Amino acid sequence: MALLPILEFPDPRLRTVATPVDPARIADAQFQSLIDDMFETMYEAPGIGLAASQVDVHQRFMVIDVSEEKSQPMVFINPEIVARDGEQVYQEGCLSVPGIFADVTRADRITVKYLDRTAKECELDVDGLLAVCIQHEMDHLAGKLFVDYLSPLKREMVRKKLAKQRRQAAA
Repeated sequence: MALLPILEFPDPRLRTVATPVDPARIADAQFQSLIDDMFETMYEAPGIGLAASQVDVHQRFMVIDVSEEKSQPMVFINPEIVARDGEQVYQEGCLSVPGIFADVTRADRITVKYLDRTAKECELDVDGLLAVCIQHEMDHLAGKLFVDYLSPLKREMVRKKLAKQRRQAAA
């Protein structure tokens, strides 16, 4: 397994809309290895979700593990939200926007259809943190970031803060 580089805002590649994964490709050893590498990258970062777009692979899949023990890895391939209900505000962070957190309003409960890492068709009804995480990662697959929910002024402040952090890290 290998750690993958995570793209950081404002990298324009984060705006790429991911293309669907060919289900025939899921069993491929190279694709399975990529999934394993994404989990390793997410756990090391540390994070609870990672979309393929964040590691410059513009295909519709993501890995998630919201458990405290990091013992419940989930893979969502070609995910589609088929139902939404309620509303919740959650303070979100993002591996592509390090050190920045902001309140984002999302659906409280969702139903998501997807293929798992064995290409089995699944449907899951979720709420709370897992619902937030799925919606956040699906935004990545659509070329959207959580900072897009912020006002233009706050988004510019985030951009400047990250640029300053990068300059300090390089010095």
